[in-house]
Amino acid sequence: MDDILGGFEAYMNPSLGRTYRFMGLDHAEHTASGAVVVDQDGSEYLDLAGGYGVFVQGYRHPRIVKAAHEQLDLMPLSSRVLVSPRQVELAERLATVTPGDLTYSFFCNSGTEAVEAALKFARGSTGRPTIISTEGAFHGKTYGSLSVSGRDLYQTPFKPLVPDVIRVPYGNLEALRAVMSDRVAAVIVEPIQGEGGVIVPPDDYLPGIRGLCDEYGALMIADEVQTGMGHTGRLFAIEHSGVVPDLLCLAKALGGGVMPIGAVVGRPNAWALFDSSPLIHTSTFGGNPLACRVALEALNVTIEEKLPQRAAELGAWLMPQLQELRVMHPELIREVRGKGLMIGLEFAAPGIGGMVMSELFQRRMLAVYTLNNERVIRLIPPLVIELSQLQDALGRLQEALDVVETIKEDLV
Repeated sequence: MDDILGGFEAYMNPSLGRTYRFMGLDHAEHTASGAVVVDQDGSEYLDLAGGYGVFVQGYRHPRIVKAAHEQLDLMPLSSRVLVSPRQVELAERLATVTPGDLTYSFFCNSGTEAVEAALKFARGSTGRPTIISTEGAFHGKTYGSLSVSGRDLYQTPFKPLVPDVIRVPYGNLEALRAVMSDRVAAVIVEPIQGEGGVIVPPDDYLPGIRGLCDEYGALMIADEVQTGMGHTGRLFAIEHSGVVPDLLCLAKALGGGVMPIGAVVGRPNAWALFDSSPLIHTSTFGGNPLACRVALEALNVTIEEKLPQRAAELGAWLMPQLQELRVMHPELIREVRGKGLMIGLEFAAPGIGGMVMSELFQRRMLAVYTLNNERVIRLIPPLVIELSQLQDALGRLQEALDVVETIKEDLV
């Protein structure tokens, strides 16, 4: 690993390489299957990080890998001149499984690209300039999506960003109402804030946003890049609220753990900008045949293997176990929250979270921070994880907490 990590530091990101060393991440991944990653030395790691939400269907799901091989033998990339059947098949499937009258799909390569597209669609279709987002939000790191994200740390070095963006507190409808006007093109929101610390809003929050958008003629953008594809116990987290957004952003698990792909699924009213200019927003590699075929199989696997229901059932078992750990370690863990198998553990201080993660790595278990809240460790495992593996993970977490308990005074 020294040569690989040394190469990472020499040719990619020296600072991040040093962080890997400090956290004990001094092994190189080699292969993976299900919910287990294997390093080059043959050691197995139980993955509770799930690639930040990518591996809903697990690593190398046989059906998804088979679909990828089949499409590779036909046509991996599109001519971009003739119509791609794989695009049409995936778009039709998305129109069928997404809520309400979400009908049209635009395909790209990542979550941040999906958000960029949605922001353009909102401004182009409404003719309005203002976008409202929320504090603590994370929508990506390209310019438009960074501009509507909610942490100054990532924004400040790149200012000035895209103008006419207003941020309001997440979960606060009155703060949103106070800034709504006929200049607002869209409100962009995560049904559950992921990088903000796995923040679950009040039950009336998303319906309230839908109502305010309808009242002022603005579009509602639901960013489901992380929550989508079953993590929260429904195929899309927005379904918990019964709300239909105007634009739905997807990525991460849509690629089945095999191919990068992003998508924006929109209602007819949000697709108005294409009426006068069908090529007003395009992507050379977006919606390529390989990615679309993989995504279609990923959707089918997620639905046919009932992975959202599995997330709900396993989450209903895991949450009380984690609450017991919170009671056992009240000076370490402040709160346990989430839905399904999208769970956040908030610690008393960032140093505690970092030490817990380091102890977990030593016990061959993967977990990750939330990028906008360093007090929170996120558990978002592949939904194919077995109950016995979750029990094992719980034991490793207990061991890690017991160790950190003995040195917590130095970390708070």
